[in-house]
Amino acid sequence: MQRNPFVTNGYVAPQYFCDREVETEDITSLLLNGNNIALISPRRYGKTDLIRHCFLQSAVTEHYYTFIVDIYSTRSLSDLVNKLGKSILDVLKPRGRKVWEGFVNALSSLQSGISYDMSGTPSWNISLGDITNPLISLDEIFHYLQHADRPCLIAIDEFQQIGKYLEDTIEATLRTYVQYCSNARFIFSGSQRHLMGSIFTSPSRPFYQSVTIVNLQPIPKDKYTAFAIRHFRENGKDLLPEVVDVLYTRFRGGTFYLQKVMNILYSRTPVGGTCEPKMIDDCIDYIINFTADTYSELLYQLPDKQKQVLIAINREGQARNVTSGAFSKRHGLVSPSSVRSALAGLLDRDFITKERDYYQVYDLFFSIWLEREEY
Repeated sequence: MQRNPFVTNGYVAPQYFCDREVETEDITSLLLNGNNIALISPRRYGKTDLIRHCFLQSAVTEHYYTFIVDIYSTRSLSDLVNKLGKSILDVLKPRGRKVWEGFVNALSSLQSGISYDMSGTPSWNISLGDITNPLISLDEIFHYLQHADRPCLIAIDEFQQIGKYLEDTIEATLRTYVQYCSNARFIFSGSQRHLMGSIFTSPSRPFYQSVTIVNLQPIPKDKYTAFAIRHFRENGKDLLPEVVDVLYTRFRGGTFYLQKVMNILYSRTPVGGTCEPKMIDDCIDYIINFTADTYSELLYQLPDKQKQVLIAINREGQARNVTSGAFSKRHGLVSPSSVRSALAGLLDRDFITKERDYYQVYDLFFSIWLEREEY
């Protein structure tokens, strides 16, 4: 069966990966020349897929172990240790006993949480309760990284989460381990620009001037247009460039949204047929209708003040000066101080994102749903 070339669930293969040639070369070169990187962009721009693409370059696969750790759901150092350890073991297991055994043997503090199947292959069955001293366990993990039989590349995704940990010394602790782990290089990937910027550019923070900052921009429209047209043609279909023009403008070049809508457009275009702009709205409706009940429930659960501020921000698209009296008056809000407190809650729950001098609704499909519900 022919694969839909517009992949929406992670990295599959280089032929389905659009452009990023310059970024791939830059990131790979920086890592292989001993640099740590902070990779920053809004979520759903394809940061994680870009990292996977870089890690699949021959110069990397032939000489390095590579690990990607998503810490978005973590809330403490114990959470981080659990995610980091599991990710490392999952990568090492397929490489054979000699490889994974070195890592397992290094984890003296967590031996009881590692089980083995009939063939002797280990599984990570560690709960947070098993991590009684996360600092010791973290030290063991970094000891392994320093003495692994290959140099290691570790990508920590959604790195800004460490700013929400209960432990107020976590940044200093990690900075010390990273600084002295000469056998590993790190990509700290994050989607909340203001938080990532604070971690890496504030002179008072431990990670100040410790990385090369790479700000990921949207894929250029001409590159994505050529990519989309090529995949349609290779499969006996035609795509009018105006389709990409409309989508690129509507979703501000966001890779996830482009891929999601193009996936449906491709599936609805028969072999020998042509994909036209008039097909776009039905496809977007199709996607949003699947999630409409969830969106409705999310909005229902929000406190009234947060709901009102969210709707006001969505009306403006890219909302500036949101704590001004003029903004409150324009949208019938109680006061700038109530807006300020609502913003904190909406940011913390990822309903909105802050980009430079403006706020916007994070999920652009949710934004369209809000518009259509006429809130």
